[in-house]
Amino acid sequence: MGSFRMDIEIGYRQWIVPEPIAVFLLVHGLGANNERWEAMADFFADKRISSYAIYCPNPEDYNGNILRLRETIVKNNPAKKIFLIGESLGAIISFLLVSRHPALFDGLVCLSPAFSSKLKLPPADYLKILMSLIYDPKREFNLPFDSTMCTRDIAYRTKMEADQRESRRASSRSIAGVFLYQILASFSAKVMTPPVLFLLAGDDKIADSARSAVIFKRLRAKDKTLIEYSSMYHSLSVELGKEQVFDDLMKWTEKRI
Repeated sequence: MGSFRMDIEIGYRQWIVPEPIAVFLLVHGLGANNERWEAMADFFADKRISSYAIYCPNPEDYNGNILRLRETIVKNNPAKKIFLIGESLGAIISFLLVSRHPALFDGLVCLSPAFSSKLKLPPADYLKILMSLIYDPKREFNLPFDSTMCTRDIAYRTKMEADQRESRRASSRSIAGVFLYQILASFSAKVMTPPVLFLLAGDDKIADSARSAVIFKRLRAKDKTLIEYSSMYHSLSVELGKEQVFDDLMKWTEKRI
């Protein structure tokens, strides 16, 4: 199990191995938390890859926290290759960050990137969100998804439902931010140059995998790979069959170390 660390400004979880062959910086999605990465980080610790996972309940803090955690990783792991890995909203934010700062990471991995959402709010909520942006941007709204849409793993669903850090609410400012990130991603694809791996859920109930495939085709990067898992749900890191996802990620990483 990874240990929780707190520096002056951010909290993060780490899974450290001596003399790692590479390092992963892990970014969870909206409403999730960094313990979602436990199975994956344990898997890669056995492969001599260290992992650091931010905990970021406020989407506005993602970019700053990622950059600060990268500084910690570089300090603790000099000369090691660092791969940025995000899931869902974490994948979009990672995607945009790498497109703007391609030299910061040696590769980008997007698990079920939410470039377009399948979730629909009641029509009246869109008006309420718009009004809230003007008068009360911190007002929170319910998000129309639950654990049954994330994974087919019954035991993990139970764990998610019992975890108080799992949230199904977001502020109007955060919701508007997600829409903006999705728009920006279309343009950012054309300037993306580092190696990119897209891992998509074939039966995604939350994000539109077809939209992710469109973004993938637009990528400027010469080194780009897409793998889709036909029967898997959105949260690949905790989904049934996740071991195949981890194996594919390991094979991809080994070729780029």
